[in-house]
Amino acid sequence: MNLGAPEIILILVALVLLFGAKKLPDLARGVGRSLRIFKAETSRMHDDDDERPTVVQAQSQTQPAPPQPIPAAPEVSAEEQARLLEEQAARLRAGAQADKRP
Repeated sequence: MNLGAPEIILILVALVLLFGAKKLPDLARGVGRSLRIFKAETSRMHDDDDERPTVVQAQSQTQPAPPQPIPAAPEVSAEEQARLLEEQAARLRAGAQADKRP
């Protein structure tokens, strides 16, 4: 799919009309943070896959608590959503580390 200059300009105009010029920097900042977190987590998953032993180990009997859903309400700011994602990622990392301990 090739996007030319007219298509990109049309998309930008639509974004300004939908979200307003004041909300766009916050939206872009939140998306950037989310992408950085996502990229870091996926690279850690690939690193973890490379380090796993070939012998299957018994899993512990304790089950980590299920992650709490992030509210999808539009009144939650992009910064708040990014903070919630970071907290959820930290909980998941802690649960994964707890599962690795014998």
